[in-house]
Amino acid sequence: MRFLFKTTYAQDLTLFTDGVQRNWYVALLVALALIPWLVPAYLVDISLVLIYGLCGLSLMALAGYTGLVSLGHAAFLGIGAYAHVYFTQDLGLPWIVSVALAVALTAATGVLVGLPALRMTGVYLTIATLAFALIIQEVFTRWDHVTHGLKGRPVDKPIIFGVSFASDTAFYFLCLVFLIAGLWITRNLLRSPTGRAWIAIRDSEIAAQSMGVNLAAYKTMAFSYSAAVMGLAGVLFAHKIGFLAPDIFSVLLSIQFLLMVVVGGLGSLHGALFGAVFVAFLPVVISQARDSVPAWVGSATALLGHDLSSAAFRAADRFVKQPGLEPGIFGLILVLFILFEPLGIYGRWVKLKVYFSTFPLYKQATFKRQRAYMRSERLR
Repeated sequence: MRFLFKTTYAQDLTLFTDGVQRNWYVALLVALALIPWLVPAYLVDISLVLIYGLCGLSLMALAGYTGLVSLGHAAFLGIGAYAHVYFTQDLGLPWIVSVALAVALTAATGVLVGLPALRMTGVYLTIATLAFALIIQEVFTRWDHVTHGLKGRPVDKPIIFGVSFASDTAFYFLCLVFLIAGLWITRNLLRSPTGRAWIAIRDSEIAAQSMGVNLAAYKTMAFSYSAAVMGLAGVLFAHKIGFLAPDIFSVLLSIQFLLMVVVGGLGSLHGALFGAVFVAFLPVVISQARDSVPAWVGSATALLGHDLSSAAFRAADRFVKQPGLEPGIFGLILVLFILFEPLGIYGRWVKLKVYFSTFPLYKQATFKRQRAYMRSERLR
């Protein structure tokens, strides 16, 4: 097992703990740069993973590091998407300027949402953000001048400084650049006094306030930053789907974002990315399972050859092809992770690393949750 001994204060200011971690991230970056030539058939799905990674960063900063649960982040995604399309296609502004204005508008909306929610915590804050999402979706439906209402509006391919990013490869690298920038900014922000104040608020608001943390200011900053990152993701999301409609930004999408950070691992930037991979590829797996069910039915029926098995497989076929199956699976996975793996995918990854690094001296009680007498004593 490796132990890192810090000898200078400069080691606390670096992005990476040591050279080994830096080299692993460099290797990962090289692998991501080679993906368009390694798996070109799945490049569209991988671009969606990168966009969902930004969405995960947004909600992780709010729920994972500040402890404020939101069910209205799909509204922020829609505000960023519609604002960007309006600025570029209706007002004719340059792409970069339009992105900056869309992010600023979404951040300002986050401040407006954060201010009334300062006195709310727990389920009351969740209900307030849910109401905000429903109101914004109704605005998208009725503001025909900007959103074109239920008719929707097409989205042009991005053109930056005269260079078209219409191809899948170019758009993939565009999403990758924005995701790396978002990770870098978020990582530095969490190491700053602002990020430490967010974590203090998450652990105990009373303890944070007694230490001089301005709860109203830092909660508003958390909402604003989270909304800004989600607005940036909305810009890329608009170009990814190519067509905007109000029903896209529903409450179900907000639940998927919440599922993303819970399954990935709350309180971890790695967890946001793991959750993005999970949420982006789960619908693909479900759709492939739906297509393969008739083959299972035919082969199993021919093998068993009696009516009871045929009826059972027909019932399974109808169940898998249900239109509401995907939301049900999302909810079931969320419940199972909360019950059996509350630390998420990243928590399981940490446990595996500790197991192999301490084998054969690993103890099963290493990650056992200890008794906590105060909220500030919870293990994170």
